[in-house]
Amino acid sequence: MDVTYEGTKREVATDKGTLRFHEAGDGPPLILLHGSGIGVSGWRNYRGNLEVFAKHFHCYILEFPGFGVSDPVDGHPVITAASSVIRFMDALGIESAAMIGNSMGGVVGVNVAMRFPERVCRLVTIGGVGPNIFSQNPSEGTRLLQDFADAPSREKLVRWLECMVYDKTVVTEARIEERWETANDPASHQALTAMYGSKAFAAQQQMMSNSDVPPYWSMMHKVQCPTLLTWGLDDRQCPPDMPMIPMRLIPNAELHVFPNCGHWVMIEAKEAFERVSLEFLLR
Repeated sequence: MDVTYEGTKREVATDKGTLRFHEAGDGPPLILLHGSGIGVSGWRNYRGNLEVFAKHFHCYILEFPGFGVSDPVDGHPVITAASSVIRFMDALGIESAAMIGNSMGGVVGVNVAMRFPERVCRLVTIGGVGPNIFSQNPSEGTRLLQDFADAPSREKLVRWLECMVYDKTVVTEARIEERWETANDPASHQALTAMYGSKAFAAQQQMMSNSDVPPYWSMMHKVQCPTLLTWGLDDRQCPPDMPMIPMRLIPNAELHVFPNCGHWVMIEAKEAFERVSLEFLLR
C-alpha cells in the first residue's frame, strides 16, 4: 500500500474552492481532521498513523481551508473547517463516515456531529473538546501560540513545540524546520493570527461574553454517535480537566487517558492510540 505524501495526495473542486486531501486504504470511510497551531497540516498530524488505519478503512486526511494547503475562504477557521467537511463529503459522495479529530479537528467533528448527525457514525477526538474547568484559560500552550502569532520567531516555535509533548525528543530538527517553513506561508500565518493573535483572541472573548448563543460544548448532548475522547495526561495545550463536561454531556461517550503523553496523542502514544481507536471504530 502506498502511504507516501505524493502517492496519497489528491484534490477535489467545490463551489468554494479546491480542497486538498490524502487518500489511502479500502473499506468504510474514515475522515481525519487536523488541529490548529504553528505550521500545521493534516498530513503532519496523521502521516504516521495512515498506514495502520488504511488497513481497515478508506482514509481521507482532509486539509482545512486557510492553513496554506487547501484554498482559503472567508470566515473564522473553526467555522470554515466545519463547513468544509460537509463540502468535502458531498463532493466525494460520502453519505456518512467515522471521523478522528485532533484538537481543533475534534471540535470540528463534534460540531458536524451536532448539526449533521446523519453524516457522522463514530467519532474519536484527541484533546481539545470541552471547556477548562479547573485549569487556567488560556492554557500555557495557547499563550505560547498567542506569543508566536503576535511576533513570530523560530525560538518561539520551539518553545511551543516542546509544550506539545511530554518527551522533548519528539521535537526533532526536521519537525522544527518543516513547521517553520509552513509558518512563514502568509495563508498559514493568517489562519493562526485569526485564532490566536492577541487582538483576535480578545475580540472573540468579548463576543462570547456579549453573545446570547450558548457555547458549542454546552450543546454536546446533541451528539448522537458513539464518541471516544482521547487525552494525554500531560497535555499543556488542553489540560485533562477539559473532557469532564463532554464525557458527561455526550450520551454515548467514553474517555481514554494516555500516561506520559502530551497534546499530540496520535504521535507520542502512537501504537496505544491506534490500538484503542481501532478497537472502538471496529466494534
